[in-house]
Amino acid sequence: MWDDRYGEEGYAYGKGPNDFIRDQAHAFTPGARILCLASGEGRNAVYLATRGYRVTAVDLSVVGLEKTRLLASENGVEVHTIHADLASFDLGEAIWDGVTSVFAHVPPAVRSALHARVVRGLKPGGILLLEAYTPAHLDLPGRGGPPPHATQVFMTAEGLEQELAGLSFDLIRETQRTLREGRYHEGLSGVVQVVARKPMQ
Repeated sequence: MWDDRYGEEGYAYGKGPNDFIRDQAHAFTPGARILCLASGEGRNAVYLATRGYRVTAVDLSVVGLEKTRLLASENGVEVHTIHADLASFDLGEAIWDGVTSVFAHVPPAVRSALHARVVRGLKPGGILLLEAYTPAHLDLPGRGGPPPHATQVFMTAEGLEQELAGLSFDLIRETQRTLREGRYHEGLSGVVQVVARKPMQ
């Protein structure tokens, strides 16, 4: 599916960063080593690289990663890319200064295991920035998100507090906001937003 979507002309979600990532990127320390999960065509990874961060983008789509490298070249930056399935991708232990997860919707069993690996993979003091669709999105007019029958892959603040046990939350909220991200994320949408920090040891 994702190779097909990213194989379409242009960039499916635009070339600009997700608004939440743009607004919260200041939380990362200068020169931070950042991992972008489910990075797609690389819009957030490239944006962070232009801010001087050392960025690695991981995605299941080979096509998306090719477009990430192209977008990085257009912006005069370098993004390291990894082709991997998040169901089995190992983030390592205490490696990353920051992790981003933007609309990375996967089945609950995969998500809970992935989030546990995120907690382990962050360095003490490391930051997670996450935005995802909530079930409330189904009652709003915005375009985007998982299909209505896949309710189990939507995220909630309560669920994320449990899955990200071991992090402290600077921000965790469910809200509505208007998305303008290419042709697939558009209009008033229901999302959950997280800024979480791994405590210093």
